[in-house]
Amino acid sequence: MNQAAHSLLRPAHPRASLGYAERNELHWKRNLAVCVFGSFTTLVSLSMLLPFLPLYVRQLGVESPSAIIQWSGVAFGATFLGTAATAPLWGRLADRYGRKPMLVRAAIGMAVVMSLIGVVHSVHQLVALRLIAGLVGGYSSASTVMVGSQAPRERAGWALGILSTGALAGNLVGPLIGGLLPEWIGIRGTFFAGGAMIAVAALLTIFVVKEDFNPADHAKSRTASQAAAPMRRSNYVVVAALLVTAMMVLLANMSIEPIITVYIGGLGVQANHLTRIAGVVMACSALGSMLTAARLGALADRIGSWNVIVGCLVLTGLVMIPQAFVVEWWQLAGLRVLMGMTLAGLLPSIAKLARQSVDESKTGQMLGYLQSAQFCGQVVGPVIGGAIGVSLGLHSVFFVTGTLLVACAGLAQWARKS
Repeated sequence: MNQAAHSLLRPAHPRASLGYAERNELHWKRNLAVCVFGSFTTLVSLSMLLPFLPLYVRQLGVESPSAIIQWSGVAFGATFLGTAATAPLWGRLADRYGRKPMLVRAAIGMAVVMSLIGVVHSVHQLVALRLIAGLVGGYSSASTVMVGSQAPRERAGWALGILSTGALAGNLVGPLIGGLLPEWIGIRGTFFAGGAMIAVAALLTIFVVKEDFNPADHAKSRTASQAAAPMRRSNYVVVAALLVTAMMVLLANMSIEPIITVYIGGLGVQANHLTRIAGVVMACSALGSMLTAARLGALADRIGSWNVIVGCLVLTGLVMIPQAFVVEWWQLAGLRVLMGMTLAGLLPSIAKLARQSVDESKTGQMLGYLQSAQFCGQVVGPVIGGAIGVSLGLHSVFFVTGTLLVACAGLAQWARKS
């Protein structure tokens, strides 16, 4: 048989009929490694300003102590607000144009904006750039979309757990670096260093990350699946339960932030050690999550994501209660480590279920909504915690948050049966 006959018999697009995860089965582990590094560096850069943010706000001309605190809170929260607003959009574009372009866009955008923050001359410019960092950035969110849609279903929980560990490590290490770098290179130089770290992640993303995504093939595959069988219908009850649970994870973790320094001060910690001890206690939940995120993600692969979600919600809610009765700061720190260990199983399991709850062509959009819900919890958590602390007392924050988590476990148990 001649070559022309062979070409007629050969399929025109042999990989077009494969799913996205199958087309990228050779790349997902390497991409995971780059995404972990990129999530770590970007979150280090975003969180390292915590120790010196009030000092920078003062350098920009704000003099009143109350105004410094207010502007510092606004500047810090602006990034999360921006990310919550745009994560679904970037997820939808990832479904249409591929996951790698979203990673490159986020890395380059954040590298530029982080460097520009080092040259601002007013607090308004600082807030505006922090907001823009959230709007155009979101490398960690884009990484979740890529890893969540590329990893094989039987390994998705583990992969998302590893990714979550990198992000948690960034949030843990960032403030530590932020406490050291300004003494060596100055506050403005620290922002340039942060921009350089993200630029390295951008270069790795451009040259190392591989993705088999062709918009034409993707459209043909989607059309073929629709012709063969109706597209999987989204279970909106499950989706809503997952979004609420994702928000509750961050809300529970952040609800103590506004009161933690005052609460620790009431445990007998001396004033000259108060800030340092508060920082240690705040970091304890991230430390606990780093220890168990990958393990609980792998556990979800074995026993089912719903089982891990319900169990972790109940355990986290129970661990919240004793925090209201501690008499020493180290007791609170130990309980926060335990809380982080139980919280860690939630986000990878939620992301895995979110991927499975919608058609493959909408995976990125769904995971984008999930990221948005998480950042909403990160913004709302401190507000709710502060309001409860003022109106009902500091101890009430732990009782209310624990009750909400257990109620959320009931919601998850109900949703899994629908």
